[in-house]
Amino acid sequence: MTRWGITLPLTGIPLPAQRELVKSLPDLGYTDVWSAETAGTDAFTPLALVAEWAPQLRLGTAIAPVYTRGPGLLAMSAATIAELAPGRFVLGIGSSSPVIVNGWNAREFSEPFAHVRDTLRFLRPALAGEKVDGDFGSFSVKRFKLERVPEQAPQVMLAALRPGMLRLAAREADGAITNWLAPSDVPRVRAELGADKELVARVFVCPTEDVAAARGLGRLLISSYLTVPAYAAFHDWLGRGEDLAAMHAAWQAGDRKAANAAIPDHVVDDLVVHGSVEQCRERVCEYVAQGLDTPAIMVLPTGADPISQVKALAP
Repeated sequence: MTRWGITLPLTGIPLPAQRELVKSLPDLGYTDVWSAETAGTDAFTPLALVAEWAPQLRLGTAIAPVYTRGPGLLAMSAATIAELAPGRFVLGIGSSSPVIVNGWNAREFSEPFAHVRDTLRFLRPALAGEKVDGDFGSFSVKRFKLERVPEQAPQVMLAALRPGMLRLAAREADGAITNWLAPSDVPRVRAELGADKELVARVFVCPTEDVAAARGLGRLLISSYLTVPAYAAFHDWLGRGEDLAAMHAAWQAGDRKAANAAIPDHVVDDLVVHGSVEQCRERVCEYVAQGLDTPAIMVLPTGADPISQVKALAP
């Protein structure tokens, strides 16, 4: 089955005002709604609304950080959405970033690989309704048992940017969720994950034919994300280290304007989909042709009506 996802809620529109759009998504050809969690809505509440508004859609978190909730609360949140959307919920978990975990949530960010791995190993029995008790390595849990066990446990996918996490997802999870990659990068990621696991990617789409505006917004986002150590290492692995070296140097020097200017046009064009709606849709299809199972389109602000853009980007 070819999947076509959208990231909700849309920026700048009140969540209740997105109800009619959500109801229309299945008829437009969308199969999935994916949420995000940074400093806007939490990852779970919008999906509870979507479960009611459009019960045909599959729902997913991309992603819920493993540090900002305790293991038990994370299992409870996931079980709630799984109860609302039986067989149609994917729990995507990941480490997030030091800024979000430590800077914004006052939690220690340490051993991210181990913490994600151990959270996955806790969630499997917890979401199946088993009593969980023991030391998982990076944390311990004492006698946790869900009071409301979902009829069908959700799939669990891992946010994965490099071989170690991709291979963990291949061994122990139901798939991987990735971010900030070009269509040409998909085969390399797929090779580490394997052919039998689902690969989801958030695809940043800026539907405008104003190339300068699209690249300007793309540069702001790229410098914000790709200077985070995990994303920097990801793009080194993908082969963009040399292209992004000047950006990193300027960023380290505290000159954000120079960092943005140092990002080559071709890097922006690789990582941010822009152009007419038709061109954007074709570009997203390139990801699928290269081996991506599920694009989770993230519509970037262009000044136009994002609801109309989501409808126009439908498959």
